[in-house]
Amino acid sequence: MDDKDIRAQIEALVEEEHTLRNASEHTAEQRARLRQIEEDRDQLWDLLRQRDAKRQYGEDPDEAKARPEPQVENYLQ
Repeated sequence: MDDKDIRAQIEALVEEEHTLRNASEHTAEQRARLRQIEEDRDQLWDLLRQRDAKRQYGEDPDEAKARPEPQVENYLQ
């Protein structure tokens, strides 16, 4: 997966999140999906940052791997 694919996934998640948040009421399933979207989005942003760092230091960005959600959950933006 390259940067373009990762960014496209992030954009799709953001669109889905906006759609869900604009609903007048949220079911338990929708709230769970919103949490999952946030987690997935955080992981994708972390993956992009890893890829950028690898490029910056002359490494192969394709070696970057998605880290587990608990690891990226508390990172500061």
